[in-house]
Amino acid sequence: MSDAEQPTAAEVRAAAEAVKTALDRHLAAVERRSGEDDPAVHEAFNRLAAAAEAYDELLYDRYDEVTPFEIPGGEDELPPYTGPEEPSALSVLIRRDYAVAEPQRLLAHAQRIEAADDEDAVASGTVHGALGLLFGEYEPDEIASRHKEFGLEEGDSTLWVTASDEPAEPGEWLEEPFEQVDPQRVVCRFDVSAVFDDDLDDDTDDDLEDALDPVLDEDEDLEPLDADR
Repeated sequence: MSDAEQPTAAEVRAAAEAVKTALDRHLAAVERRSGEDDPAVHEAFNRLAAAAEAYDELLYDRYDEVTPFEIPGGEDELPPYTGPEEPSALSVLIRRDYAVAEPQRLLAHAQRIEAADDEDAVASGTVHGALGLLFGEYEPDEIASRHKEFGLEEGDSTLWVTASDEPAEPGEWLEEPFEQVDPQRVVCRFDVSAVFDDDLDDDTDDDLEDALDPVLDEDEDLEPLDADR
């Protein structure tokens, strides 16, 4: 970031004051909470998280320093829920990504599907045609469990559960099924990604190094054994 784009010291100070205010309001909300899922506490938490993140960014941009605070991820990354308290309908949105790792395996499987149907179609001669046959023959959950058999490699996946006041009318959203998703009506979401495994491996390696550090330090202080003893 150039000097012209850097925040001023006054802006950093104002962000710090915003964190203090948000911290006080969060404590007050916790002290007055009416139960485990008090929306006032949830809102105060989100405001504190946003203030802390803004301060952290300005502090780094201005002084190249960071705070020791870490905001929990997962469901807290979603905006505050504003949907119905007692939803009468829900939608489940699923995205699963795959790579076509073995095209020949995919094509061979599609050809077996065509042969079993005893048709003269030649859709299995192309990858996109083979994919159409595969997803027409099997349910998505079965493909997910047998993806290697079909020459596919799993990528990231996510599942969102959204709440609504009433069921949609038949055919209402078919033209644009994913265009009107309101993040503030997401009840919960479940994400699967290899990046989470990498983070876990990194944390495990760091923990192992921390555990070994005292042992290594002690070894450094040991005198070598005298071969004549």
